Amino acid sequence: MSQALDIRKLLKSVVAYKASDLHLVSRSEPQIRIDGRLVALNLPTLDGKMIEDMAYALLTEKQKKELEEHSELDFAIMLPEIGRFRANYYKTLDDLACAFRIIPIEIPSLDDLNGNPVFKKVIQREKGLILVTGPTGSGKSTTLAAMLNEINETENRHIITVEDPVEFVHTNKKSLFSQRNVGNDTESFAIALKYAMRQDPDVILIGEMRDQETIGAALTAAETGHLVFGTLHTNSAPQTINRIIDVFSGEEQPQVRAQLSTSLVAVVAQALLPKIGGGRIATQEFMLTNPAIANLIREDKVHQVYSQMQLNQQETGMVTQTQQLLDFVKKRLVSRDTAIYYANRPEELIRVLDQNGL
Repeated sequence: MSQALDIRKLLKSVVAYKASDLHLVSRSEPQIRIDGRLVALNLPTLDGKMIEDMAYALLTEKQKKELEEHSELDFAIMLPEIGRFRANYYKTLDDLACAFRIIPIEIPSLDDLNGNPVFKKVIQREKGLILVTGPTGSGKSTTLAAMLNEINETENRHIITVEDPVEFVHTNKKSLFSQRNVGNDTESFAIALKYAMRQDPDVILIGEMRDQETIGAALTAAETGHLVFGTLHTNSAPQTINRIIDVFSGEEQPQVRAQLSTSLVAVVAQALLPKIGGGRIATQEFMLTNPAIANLIREDKVHQVYSQMQLNQQETGMVTQTQQLLDFVKKRLVSRDTAIYYANRPEELIRVLDQNGL
């Protein structure tokens, strides 16, 4: 059997085991991630040559050249009758290694994800910045895809996505999609955003807000009448706000705080937790900018944002991670130990769990 078939066979096993990822690293057998945990497949230990043969079988000549020049490669690939995957090739101790993540072909709806009703409200905004944050593998891309899908089903808008690589491929329903791969369709996030303003967008998705130039362009787009979606690798709303401000130099920060206070619509901070009995469940902390929070951002009092999120939640629609974790433990969806392990504020969670006899 050829190596090219082997890689397809391995990727088939990701689908068969309902895994999220496949890892090929030399001096180890192939491993897959199921419900957040790595599991070794009962297969021979790989060496660099075996991985190279399998990895190269999926690449175009242009991709091979890029990999050889940079020792890194990000791309997405659709394999008929198997599925769509996001791939990252990299070097480890001079051998090639690969990480594949499965991308669902069916784009979930917000209802499929049991999304908070607030999602449907914020995406109706004409302009502003909506951020979905969390660690790698916390489902940010899936949540964003569901939000764009909701817009696609309900509104006539031009949606530009800039991703590295494009993950979910949307079919035009009511909206019109222009999906752009960094590297193939555009040089960088910052350049794509600069030119996006001339492409008559209503909605812009930025796959990753990595640097000052991209973040600055996103804030300007959100201020000038566009609804902008973005992601950051942060764990909470206050941390997200600080991360954006800290990217800029001291003298620029008052201006950025002013921009954020008027343009930031919502921060959704996600984490995926193992459920009791298997599978995973997402916690989603919601911060929605209201006049009080806008004022705290503008006046450099971000440390007070969390206590503001705890006030009048029935009216504001805000949710803290502690509340969600308490609810999950009450409903026996996750164990007490798991909830504490994943908590951003473990001391606060332990206190409320104890108060509730959990």
